[in-house]
Amino acid sequence: MTTATIHASAVLVGAHAALIRGPSGSGKSRLALRLLQAPQLLFTRLVGDDRVHIEARNARLLVRPAAALEGLIEIRGLGIRALPFEPVAAAKWVIDLDAPDAERLPQDAATSVSIEGVRLSRLPVAAGADALPMLLHALRSGHFGPVTTPHKAA
Repeated sequence: MTTATIHASAVLVGAHAALIRGPSGSGKSRLALRLLQAPQLLFTRLVGDDRVHIEARNARLLVRPAAALEGLIEIRGLGIRALPFEPVAAAKWVIDLDAPDAERLPQDAATSVSIEGVRLSRLPVAAGADALPMLLHALRSGHFGPVTTPHKAA
């Protein structure tokens, strides 16, 4: 088994982690901090910021903080701050910031991704869009991606 290091942040939300990816400056740390502070969520904990190790094990994608960055998060305007952190978590969701394939009405193919052979739900977020309201709705509803509305019979 091998572990890969990726540029991403990860936050434990309840029993599973959200893996936040995106180009430099796209707001990964900012979204992680907003998740950690969201009063609507009963339990959140930082897993890692900026760089995380990922490993596929038993059909789950495990996420760990990079050793040099354990418990640290960048808060723009304040610098690096220490927070309680979770040493390992199983990722369930991927949030892709500044995603080139983000659409107003996403196609089914855009709402999941395979990382290290593990399929995860995916939320593609357009550049400049506020990811937190979309993410909170997806977490509350249990739906990442298109949901069809049942038609009423005539």
